[in-house]
Amino acid sequence: MSLKTVLILLGLALATIFALVCVLLTRGRTPRSCQHLPPEQEDFEDGQSLVFADLTPEEMSRVVRYLQGNLGVPLVDASRAKPSDNCIASVDLQVPAKAEVLRFLDGGGARPAREALAVLYFGNQADPNITEYVVGPLPTPVYHRDVTVHKYGGKVPHHRRPVTTKEYMDINALVQRELKKAPRFLAACCESDGTSLVLLTTAPGGFKSGDRMTWFVLFHNVAGTGYYLSPVGLEVLVDHGDLQVSRWQLHKVFYNGRYFASTGDLEQEFVAGVLEVVRLKQPQADTVLGSMRPRRPPGSPGPLQFEPQGPRYSVRDNRITFQGWSIAFGMSPNTGPRLFDIRYRGERIVYELSLQEALALYGSNCPGGMSTRYLDGSFGMGRFAYELVQGLDCPYTATYVDRHYLAETDTPKTNQNSLCIFEHDSALPLRRHFSDSQSLYYGGLRKNTLVIRAISTLINYDYIWDFMFHSSGAVEVRVHATGYISSSFFHGQGTDYGNRVGPHTLGTMHLHHIHYKVDLDVDGQLNSLETQDMEYEFVKDPWSTQNTIERPYLRRKRLEKEDEAAFPLNAPMPRYLSFVSPNPNKWEHLRSYRIQIISFAGKHLPTSSSMERSISWGRYQLAVTRRKEEEPTSTSIYNQNDPWTPTVTFADFINNETITNQDLVAWITVGFLHVPHAEDVPNTVTVGNGVGFFLRPYNYFNEDPSVDSSDSVYFSSEQDAGACGTNPLACLSSAAACAPHLPPFHFGGFLNL
Repeated sequence: MSLKTVLILLGLALATIFALVCVLLTRGRTPRSCQHLPPEQEDFEDGQSLVFADLTPEEMSRVVRYLQGNLGVPLVDASRAKPSDNCIASVDLQVPAKAEVLRFLDGGGARPAREALAVLYFGNQADPNITEYVVGPLPTPVYHRDVTVHKYGGKVPHHRRPVTTKEYMDINALVQRELKKAPRFLAACCESDGTSLVLLTTAPGGFKSGDRMTWFVLFHNVAGTGYYLSPVGLEVLVDHGDLQVSRWQLHKVFYNGRYFASTGDLEQEFVAGVLEVVRLKQPQADTVLGSMRPRRPPGSPGPLQFEPQGPRYSVRDNRITFQGWSIAFGMSPNTGPRLFDIRYRGERIVYELSLQEALALYGSNCPGGMSTRYLDGSFGMGRFAYELVQGLDCPYTATYVDRHYLAETDTPKTNQNSLCIFEHDSALPLRRHFSDSQSLYYGGLRKNTLVIRAISTLINYDYIWDFMFHSSGAVEVRVHATGYISSSFFHGQGTDYGNRVGPHTLGTMHLHHIHYKVDLDVDGQLNSLETQDMEYEFVKDPWSTQNTIERPYLRRKRLEKEDEAAFPLNAPMPRYLSFVSPNPNKWEHLRSYRIQIISFAGKHLPTSSSMERSISWGRYQLAVTRRKEEEPTSTSIYNQNDPWTPTVTFADFINNETITNQDLVAWITVGFLHVPHAEDVPNTVTVGNGVGFFLRPYNYFNEDPSVDSSDSVYFSSEQDAGACGTNPLACLSSAAACAPHLPPFHFGGFLNL
């Protein structure tokens, strides 16, 4: 072999080795990390939104210490308090009066005093009652004033207080003692001595004011799964109305369609052989109805949403800004998410947007199910908004925010990462057009939305609360229901009240009705209400007068009084209903925002019901009233346990006052009827179980404001659509050629329970 041949072969070998090394290095190299750019800064007055900020843990603690040192009565920590004790039930922000806030935000006035609202239960005195104090100024309180009579027109009786965790623990202890009187029955029916059974409360308790007599439904308790689908057929009625726990008693027992005076009577009938018993085995964790444990090993990961250059929104204190939007956010421990001072392009559109109440009303042929009307505000829709699971409850890269509350304890608690904020690509054009005639071009804009989300777990149900802000200037509010259905023991004509979903489990029919407050300020505080809908008119064609045309036309109407603006639930409503400003846009139409409701609500409780007035907000899918500082909420946490004499009655807000050029509030009810079925096991799915409403600009602007979006896409047949300078979509291959930085998964949501 010649020297020349050897050199050539050697050169080829070296080239091959070099190429292989390059390939291996390239294949093994980690993609570059995405470089986050600071979000575009929005113009807003720094720190102004703090006027709406939730209390900090330190502020809550200072309020507690102030009350302990200045009320002159003994206070027991609510986590240990008996009904006969005095205790601090909760401490929350006292939202300042709107007039004061607007003078501060818009008029250069003084910052309103920062104050707290403290709720106390006074059981250790001659006249037991609930008292509410405004405490301030924060951070160092020096005064408190009793606002109970001013807010509610009188004292609030002690029996209206929400049931505390300590009270439930004492009830459970009573029931366990009573169950010991029926050992042979429990062994036969449930393979239990009672300790493996769990109680589920119903509400309200009783039939008249002053009652505190509650049915509790018993279920098999299986670790690691929801017990709500495993009823054993046993229910007990407990009278826990006395201030002395020792005087509480089990009042009635229900089993498999029959009623008994006591567990002792139940045991006697069983021993005598005259009781029909359904013998249930203790469920096992791997086979129990409703287990959520995965049945298959994990597959390949699905699509992942990420921001190649970092979030395009900004979160500072309690203020979020995003592409012209500015929102102050917070969380009430009772009513859940609340937003304030919502502005678009610098103009306030909504002063307050807040959840008010969630009603779940059940039917069943068992006493617990048939008497259940949960008002979840009394349980705590914000307090039970727990930590969100990154990558499932919200996108992995969302911004997660802690929320703090003080309820049923003197020590503030934190629900870490319990509110999330993210930009969502809905994979749908917000608008688009492909032109195939005259000139050839394509134009469009992706539907990217800012989302603020929290999820409340109210016993068995999980409510997903979404507040969304679109680049068209629209606000979307949506709630999805998921979690476990509640159930009754299947017996008799159970299918008149739902569907059988297990061997002995009846999924009981129920309705979910949700209420919101929307204080719209459209181009100023003074607004009117206008409706538009279509009619047909029959006219001769004007060019020949020989034929008739059915011509649709707009029927416009200005609503003058509150009674006209109260639209009954499920009744026909004008298709267009708008809050109207007195000021016109460029085209001489009054600037306005339209309310568009998406709902499939069930039937409202008949007005003949003795408890209907406590949920009278549910009479209306929409009611518009004049805003009043003394009507801040549509309901009260005290309505749950005394719905027969409601502390707040929404129907009284509607008294036919004029609503022309006034500061107005829209009260909106959305909901759906749920008849549980086999596919609700293990959990109700969110598909088809979402309702809500839109606030949409209607002649508010001179054109769609999204035309100013930097995300807009346009290219014509004469342009190179693949050029980055022409089409921003062509830039993605390089702009998104990076790996998102995903922090290690962490979840601490079980630590605070």
